[in-house]
Amino acid sequence: MNINEAIDLLKENGYKATGKRKDILNYFADSDGYRTAKDLIKFLEKKDDAVSFDTIYRNLHLYNEVGILETTELNGEKHFRMNCTHHHHHHFICNKCGKTKEIEVCPMDEVTRSLANYEIDGHKFEIYGLCPTCQ
Repeated sequence: MNINEAIDLLKENGYKATGKRKDILNYFADSDGYRTAKDLIKFLEKKDDAVSFDTIYRNLHLYNEVGILETTELNGEKHFRMNCTHHHHHHFICNKCGKTKEIEVCPMDEVTRSLANYEIDGHKFEIYGLCPTCQ
């Protein structure tokens, strides 16, 4: 998802694209991988020292709710990244730096066979480890 698509999605859901919201979108658009709220706050404090933690967390959860950001949990902390909406894929996530690599393989064919009598509403498949740079 790019910034313009994200802004359109905000507006479609009845939200304004304020300057702070655009700053948050720019941060995630420029990030390669998952980032924490703390990472975002550090970035925003460089631009404006009056950053409200409540505003940051509220917007992160709003972006996740409307589909702009996706989340995962690493080391007991919620991490966010710009949603990948162009094709179905999964991620390898580096436990140290949070960078991601797309994985084109999806285990759902096997899972669907194993759960033939079950109704599946969705899935999330992630692999964790260390990227070549962090090893």
